[in-house]
Amino acid sequence: MRHPLLTSILFCAAFATTPAMAADAFPGVEKLMSAEQFEAAGLHKLTPAEREALDRWLVSYTAEEAPEMLRSNPEVRAAEESIRIEANIKPPFEGWSGDTLFYLDNGQVWRQRLRGRYVHRGEDTAVVIEKNLLGFYKMTVVTSGKSIGVTRVR
Repeated sequence: MRHPLLTSILFCAAFATTPAMAADAFPGVEKLMSAEQFEAAGLHKLTPAEREALDRWLVSYTAEEAPEMLRSNPEVRAAEESIRIEANIKPPFEGWSGDTLFYLDNGQVWRQRLRGRYVHRGEDTAVVIEKNLLGFYKMTVVTSGKSIGVTRVR
């Protein structure tokens, strides 16, 4: 489990199993990873057929073995707990008020999970998303320090 490629793929697998993604076609490892992660893992050297084979394996692995790894492997659990996402909310961003969707510049979409209202003033839309002590995700607007519980949509 100490191989960086496998660790990166496990992170992708964890996110690739969300219900919102199940309705869509699997995007492939190239779209699940940032360009930097993709290149650092050496995946840019694969032929299209090799990437397709890796994508098929990733879908199968995600369905069969990844859920058990998240429950039983200490290294995977520690990595999953340390996830920190830094991104910007795509404009227009005026805050949240109930069931707000947040479209991030990294392609992720998050939904407000907890009730609450916040009016955002300013153009800086930098946010940090981290897990709280109970295992739920919390999004914090960097400039104001205001936070709200969120759930990943895709």
